[in-house]
Amino acid sequence: MSALVTEPKCLTVPSVGQLSFFSAESVPPAVTDLSGLLAGTGQVVTANSAARVSVVVAQSWRARAIAGFVEECGLAAEIVQSQEGHPLVRTETVLDLAPLASQWTKGAVKSVPHGWVPGPRELRIWALADGYGENDGERFVLGLDPHAPETHTPLSLALIRAGIAPTLIGTRGSSPGLRITGRRRLTRLAENIGSPPAAADPDLGWPRF
Repeated sequence: MSALVTEPKCLTVPSVGQLSFFSAESVPPAVTDLSGLLAGTGQVVTANSAARVSVVVAQSWRARAIAGFVEECGLAAEIVQSQEGHPLVRTETVLDLAPLASQWTKGAVKSVPHGWVPGPRELRIWALADGYGENDGERFVLGLDPHAPETHTPLSLALIRAGIAPTLIGTRGSSPGLRITGRRRLTRLAENIGSPPAAADPDLGWPRF
């Protein structure tokens, strides 16, 4: 399983209070959007010169939403059952995903690309796979991969570069994540990721404008 990315030499860090003028619903789809899955619990596997991205999720509505997202990016997706009985979404094994796999892996280990900044669509698919609200929507958490602890701090920094400063939580447990609090930060996140899927759990706590 794998993951990795490249970093621009020059980076302008947006102000946390500055709202983006774009959302996940207005940015053209691209295969690189699937890096948002790798930021969470998603995995990438290489085979010869091709690669496949997959993620296990907790609810069927998440699986359906992610499969639709993958298809928007021009790839086929299928939903199967994991060994533990949870929905598993995976792409086809294609050459188009090989660069993403190369960027998000170091050896056989998932690794965050240096200087990676998640865009609106990367943030949306991350939220679809691993996002959940806390305390009636006062906080929102983007889940992290408990099996790739070395990615946690780089991903926290990546979110800061995106203008959404989080708090890293649960690093010694089975459910690490990046917790986003405060009206300004939650508003910025909401503006980026758009509205929740119609089939989402009503108590999901998806951030709103």
